[in-house]
Amino acid sequence: MPTAIIAGGSVAGLASALALSGIGYRVLVLERAPQPPTCSMDEATSRWERPTVPQGLQSHTLTSLGVRVLRERAPQVLAAARAAGALTLDLTQALPADAIDSAREARDSELVALGIRRSSLEILLHRTVGDLADVTIRHDTTVAGLELAPKGRRVRALITGKGERIPADIVVDATGRRALSRRWLRYAGIPVATDRTSPSGLAGHARFYRLKGDALPGPLNRGHGVGDVFGHYAGVLHPGDNHTFSIALGSLPGDRALHGLRTGPGFTEAARATPGIAPWLEDSVSSPISPVRAISSPPNTLWGPAGPEQCPVPGLFQVGDAACITNPLFGRGMSLALDHAFKLADLLAGQPDIDIAQRQAAARMTHELFLPWYQQSAASDQLRIARWRAAVNNTPAPAVPRPGGGLPTTEEIVSAARSDGTVWRGLTRMLMTLSTPAELFRDDKFLARIKQAPAAPEPSPAPGRDELVRRVIMAERTHA
Repeated sequence: MPTAIIAGGSVAGLASALALSGIGYRVLVLERAPQPPTCSMDEATSRWERPTVPQGLQSHTLTSLGVRVLRERAPQVLAAARAAGALTLDLTQALPADAIDSAREARDSELVALGIRRSSLEILLHRTVGDLADVTIRHDTTVAGLELAPKGRRVRALITGKGERIPADIVVDATGRRALSRRWLRYAGIPVATDRTSPSGLAGHARFYRLKGDALPGPLNRGHGVGDVFGHYAGVLHPGDNHTFSIALGSLPGDRALHGLRTGPGFTEAARATPGIAPWLEDSVSSPISPVRAISSPPNTLWGPAGPEQCPVPGLFQVGDAACITNPLFGRGMSLALDHAFKLADLLAGQPDIDIAQRQAAARMTHELFLPWYQQSAASDQLRIARWRAAVNNTPAPAVPRPGGGLPTTEEIVSAARSDGTVWRGLTRMLMTLSTPAELFRDDKFLARIKQAPAAPEPSPAPGRDELVRRVIMAERTHA
């Protein structure tokens, strides 16, 4: 039986363990954080301290791609999530009722999301993987480097932070944003391919709440949440498991005028001002169950060592954020990690020889999976940063660049989606990671309907920049 060591026990690492176990590997997962509590899932989610995964305490939803992966590849995890209080969210509930082609279609069954906290999903994955006979999870363990065979430079063993040598046929880097395999390769004398990066331009603040009743307090205008990315900030609410929900507010890094988002009063006032969120924050409806947590978003990054330009090291693979990071505003990270883990296992099952050809095939697969989302996130962030900066500096907003080939702008697509079901479905499939932007723009019907869509009412406006700043400052002063 071949052996695999997975460095990192979060979503990507645990999904990789599940996938590799399914194709006949004996798996050891090394995780530097303590193991989760063994109490009920809801209590464990609240008590599990994971300073090594700061994004775990931020707002999350599992997109349609992630739901599809679980349904097809790990149905026991999806069933456990639903049994533990996760919400199955029908995105077509947000399809405008008076839109053209609003009647339900066959493919609409794919348009679902899962309302679940990231830590809850990780605990369920941990318990599922921990019950497998051929998987061992070792906590409180760090990884220092790789040992490579002199001939062929293929993986031979992994070295822990305490100097322990653990032989392995393959090693999977699931260390997330740290992407530690870059360091391992340098220590082993292997040239490291250049990363591709682009700024995300986002400072995030999040807080969790618990509903006092069973019913959702208001409609989900995004199908899986409430809110939007506006002209100078972002505000989105995500329903979660066990009657919880989270609110995430995003602003430009260094925006001192919105420094008050770090405080409870300032955060609450900005959230209340965001269209659609206020009804969820009534005292009779919900109460906060966490402090406001701030996090800086790393740049969009396509890591060089995971791609086809890397000098191949047979037996070394990267998954999830260790392969690519995209702005968390899009909420694709968990879904892409799940998809990537099972795609890698499929590839290894089809090409079982651990050699350069296998490693190159994995690099190509990884590149094809992540490149479209890296490019989309980088381009979207570039325009959003310019707009937010103009709002902060009170300068004219930048012109919206038109894509080449006569393709529509994002604004034109969003506007048409308000009145045309075909456009709405195409846009939603892309936002839910089911269709890449390139696939969307190859759909002639989708493109034609954007031009033909009738005008639709504009959604409720968000507060202007000056108004939002004023309200946040006044909330701080009132509660000082």
